[in-house]
Amino acid sequence: MRVEIKIEPYNAEWPKIFEDEAAKIKEVLQDNLVAIHHIGSTSVPGLSSKPRIDILVAVKNRLGTIDTLKQIGYEYRGEFNVPFHYMFRKRVRFEFNLHMYDENHADIEAQLLFRDYLRTHADDREQYTALKLKLLQDESSFYRESQSSFAEYTLGKYEFITNILNKAGFNNLKFTRCTYHKEWEMAKQLRQKYFFDKHAIRDPYTWTFNHKEHQHFILYKGTEIVGYAHIQLFTKSQALIRIIVITDEMRKHGFGKEFLQLIEKWLKEYGYSCIHAESTIEALPFYKKLGYINMPFPDTGEEDQRTTDIAVGKQL
Repeated sequence: MRVEIKIEPYNAEWPKIFEDEAAKIKEVLQDNLVAIHHIGSTSVPGLSSKPRIDILVAVKNRLGTIDTLKQIGYEYRGEFNVPFHYMFRKRVRFEFNLHMYDENHADIEAQLLFRDYLRTHADDREQYTALKLKLLQDESSFYRESQSSFAEYTLGKYEFITNILNKAGFNNLKFTRCTYHKEWEMAKQLRQKYFFDKHAIRDPYTWTFNHKEHQHFILYKGTEIVGYAHIQLFTKSQALIRIIVITDEMRKHGFGKEFLQLIEKWLKEYGYSCIHAESTIEALPFYKKLGYINMPFPDTGEEDQRTTDIAVGKQL
């Protein structure tokens, strides 16, 4: 079965629907709530949209909020491709998507900049509407029960959103899972350039791009991809750093440290207690500064294992 995405002209009632729902959310979250915002296309006057209210909530602590929001009808949907992000859905007379973040999460700034830019730039609003309608002509933009989201409809908006964030001056560090075509292409390039070119071979492990045991992360500075990491969820408690790299142009700015700390935080949140790496001699000071010590590497079966690498690890 397929369900079509419906785009409707802007409805002046959408902000009122948001305000009514926001009041309910404020009541249950109480002092944990830092801020609540109407985001997405229904928050931009004059912009056509799916009749769905997107709500951004910043909280002091996400833990425990799944049960709290269940009290007012919200279903937890996971973090999707954004670490430290809780996604909720509520379907009543109207559909709501609630995006919850820890306060100071980079996505909060990006979402608000995107919204505010479109509110003040009519030409870009018109281009966005035209893009949505064009994407809906693609058969792959329809939802099917076997899919978890409107894949091509969502992915097709990547370049437009990136362009708007550039115009709006977004320049924060952003940590995400590989999702969009450009991110996967950059992942392939960085893997080949920084690791497999040294061995004069083509990357033999691209199969990990579609394997639940392997996680692939991207680090942005603004809208520029500056880092990539491949993490293997080796056991229920152990994670392995297979690849972590910052591009040549963006090294010596502390991005590698921040990237690895975000990965460690994400792993710890999912119950991992130990992280391991095989470090080159050159990279060893980097790991040592972040508290890594000499520790046996639990998997020695990789074909490209280098005998000069040093096994290190850290308790999370």
